[in-house]
Amino acid sequence: MNDGRAWIALENGVVMEGRSIGAPGERSGDLVFNTAMSGYHEILTDPSYAGQTVLLTYPLIGNYGVAEEDAESHRAWAEGLVIRELSAIPSSHRANLGLGEWLRREGVVALDGVDTRRLTRLVREQGCLRCVISTEDGDADSLVTKARAAQGTEGRDLASLVTTDEVYTWDEGYHESYPNLLTPFAGTRIRCVAYDFGIKRNILRSLVHCGFDVTVVPAATPADDVLAMDPQAIFLSNGPGDPAAVEGGLAAVSDLVGKRPLFGICLGHQILSIVLGARTTKMPFGHHGANHPVRDLASGHVEITSQNHSFAVLEESLPDAVELSHINLNDQTVEGIRHPGARCFSVQYHPEAAPGPLDSAHLFRRFHELVGAGV
Repeated sequence: MNDGRAWIALENGVVMEGRSIGAPGERSGDLVFNTAMSGYHEILTDPSYAGQTVLLTYPLIGNYGVAEEDAESHRAWAEGLVIRELSAIPSSHRANLGLGEWLRREGVVALDGVDTRRLTRLVREQGCLRCVISTEDGDADSLVTKARAAQGTEGRDLASLVTTDEVYTWDEGYHESYPNLLTPFAGTRIRCVAYDFGIKRNILRSLVHCGFDVTVVPAATPADDVLAMDPQAIFLSNGPGDPAAVEGGLAAVSDLVGKRPLFGICLGHQILSIVLGARTTKMPFGHHGANHPVRDLASGHVEITSQNHSFAVLEESLPDAVELSHINLNDQTVEGIRHPGARCFSVQYHPEAAPGPLDSAHLFRRFHELVGAGV
């Protein structure tokens, strides 16, 4: 069945019919809502969304089409997309494609014409819900059964599915005309190995922009292989899934802590926290959006941050040697840690995507200064 209709079904029994705006087919996974008003292309190409279906709360999506240079990776990773209404005409002069055409090209199953406000409230009130999106099956009972059988993100090492297959170098910073976070770095450059748990291109650009020469390695690269590259710094990237399940990354980081300065973002923050002795938990509905207020406890400054994570570090599990550095002002969850003795720190949010946009960019310079102090 593929007559322009599509359906979304949740594990709680809710089924909605809408219009197919993407590729034909059927996909399942955790349903997460994102509150950003723009950035749908970056969201869909962020490897951190692997295993998840994205529900956008802003009602009109696709207004500016898709500009290929804004992609955060080489492909779409989200399992599916749910929106209220697709804009018929992309209005930006930068657009290469309309969103609908891009979704079909990338094989993303998507629908519009459904009550996204109701879906968002269901997730907020009932917690994370597994779902299925289909253009092939219109039977409500069948769809609900599939949703209940869907594989969620808990216990899954999704980083191993999205990581690079081979080592590569990245030397692209921000273009001179880009309205960038910081002025380009002009001092001594630092050799940095970046673990790819699902790394975003703008993180790589930010590292290069702030003085790092970056070599990217697969998620399960052993510590000895990394140390053989003689890096001065090690970066732990964002990524999808359950941090406790990323066994290769956890083993490598455990062997690297204290041997080189480390900086982690998102999944990298969670992996570093576990290695240092903390625990993580799956959140009721996670943080996915571009307007989360975070307080830096050292300075007292509040940063408006971009976030995408379904797991969080438990504050009560932090060992005495690990300092809480940042907290979320909406729900008081852990947003950053540091271990001065091991010369490492991490944040849960995305400084490379700060909607400020200057709010969090200083963290890349902080990393450079941390490394430079010991060189």
